[in-house]
Amino acid sequence: MTAFIQVMEYETTHPDEVEALMDEWVAATEGKRTATHDMHTRDRDRPGRYVDIIEFPSYEAAMRNSSLPETQHIAAKMRDLCESDVRFLNLDVVRDETLAEKG
Repeated sequence: MTAFIQVMEYETTHPDEVEALMDEWVAATEGKRTATHDMHTRDRDRPGRYVDIIEFPSYEAAMRNSSLPETQHIAAKMRDLCESDVRFLNLDVVRDETLAEKG
C-alpha cells in the first residue's frame, strides 16, 4: 500500500475557530478516521493563509475518511470560516526519505 498525502490550503480570519473545528473533528472521528498524521501550518509570508498536510495509508483510505458524516459536517462549518474555497491537493508519495544528519 502506497502512502498518500492530502494538502488543504485555505485562508481565514478565524484561526482559533478553525482550530476548534479540528479538535471537534478529532474527537468525533475517534476510532473511525483513516488519517494517520496531520500537520497544521501557518504561512509566515501571507498572514491568514494556512496549509494542513494530512497523511493516509492510501488514496482509498483518504476517500473513506472524506466520506465520513463527521468529516462532511466539519467541512461545511469550515467553509463558512474561510475567505474562499479550500484548495485540495491529492498526492501519491513516490519517495519518502528521512534526511537527518548521521552523527
